[in-house]
Amino acid sequence: MGLLVESLELEQFRNFREREVSFSPATTVLVGRNAVGKTNTVEALQMLTTGASFRHPTPLQLILAGCSRARIHARLTGDGRVVDVACDITPQRRQFSRNGKHCQAADMPLSLMSVLFCPDDLSLVKRGASFRRDELDGFGCQAASGYSKLLTAYTRAVEQRNRLLKDEQPDPSLLCAWDSSVAVGGATLLQARMRLFDRLREKILGIYGGIAGGEEFACSYQSTVCDDPLSLSRDALAERFLARLEEARPDDLRRQQTTVGPHRDDVAFSIDGRDARSFGSQGQQRSIALSLKMAEVLVSEDVTGARPLLLLDDVMSELDERRRRSVIEFAQSGIQTVVTTTNLGYFSDELLGRSKVVEFGE
Repeated sequence: MGLLVESLELEQFRNFREREVSFSPATTVLVGRNAVGKTNTVEALQMLTTGASFRHPTPLQLILAGCSRARIHARLTGDGRVVDVACDITPQRRQFSRNGKHCQAADMPLSLMSVLFCPDDLSLVKRGASFRRDELDGFGCQAASGYSKLLTAYTRAVEQRNRLLKDEQPDPSLLCAWDSSVAVGGATLLQARMRLFDRLREKILGIYGGIAGGEEFACSYQSTVCDDPLSLSRDALAERFLARLEEARPDDLRRQQTTVGPHRDDVAFSIDGRDARSFGSQGQQRSIALSLKMAEVLVSEDVTGARPLLLLDDVMSELDERRRRSVIEFAQSGIQTVVTTTNLGYFSDELLGRSKVVEFGE
C-alpha cells in the first residue's frame, strides 16, 4: 500500500500564520475562494514529497510577510510505519528532514512520491520543447535513483562549454575536453531519460485511448544525437554524441551555445498522423497532458511498488465534463488525491459523500 499523508502543519508559510490540515486516505477536496491558501497547501505537500516547488520560489517568498522563518511538516503513515517529513525555511535556505534527521531535497521522494497536475500543465503540448523536457526530468528526478545527479552534472558541463564558446578565441584543447565531458554525461542522461520515456509512452497510449477513443495517437522522443539512443551502448552513444558536437562546432561557435544534446531534445505527439502541437484542438492537447500525468502516476507505482500522492490544483474548472469525469474516475482507483476547487459543483454528490471536504476562508 505504501505511505499516505495523514496531516500537514504549516507555520508562517506563505499566507498562513498557523494551519493544520488532515487528509482522507482517498480524496480530500480543498474548497474556497481564490487567494485563500489552497494552492499554497498543495505547494507544501509537493515540497515535502519532491523536494521542490512548481512555482520555483526563493526561500524568502515562502515565508509569511514580517516573519523570519517558516516550517512545513507532514506526517506519513502506512504499512505499520510513521514517517515525519519537514522543511525548515529561512530567508537564505530550505532544510529538509526525515524523522528529525537532515536530508537532501532529492531524498524526499524516497518517502512518498507525488504527481502534480495544475492549469499550466494543460498547455504542455503547445508550449516550447523546454517544458516537455522539464516534465520528463522532473519526473525522472523522483522516479529514478541518481537521475538528479546525472541531470545536474550534464547541465553544468553544457554551461561550462557554453561559457567557453562565448570567448573571443576559445582554446581548442579546452573545447575538446568539454566536448568529451558533455558527450559522456549526455549519453548517460539521454539513455536514462529514454528508458523513462518508453515506460511512460506505453501507459500514455492506453490512457489516451480511454479518454478519446477512435483517434490514432502516437508519441515519440526526438533526439538531436541519433534516432534510437537505446540501440547503442553508452560508450557508442557517447562517441556518436562527440561526433555530433564536432559537426556542430562551427554553428555552436557562431551561436555561442551548444546546439545538440538532451538539453535540445523534444517529445512529439501526433493525432491521426498530424502534429498535435500545430494541428490538435485544445481538447485534444488537454487530453494528451492529462494522459501524461496519469501515466506518471502508474509508472511511479511500477517503480516504487506504491501509489504516489496525486495533487490536482484548480484543474477541474479548466476541463470539460468528459475529461473531468476521467480525472475523477482515475483518482478513485485507490490513489490518495488532494484536489483544490472554488466550486463543489464540479463534483458529484456521490464523490463528495466519500471525500473529505476542507473549507478555506479569509
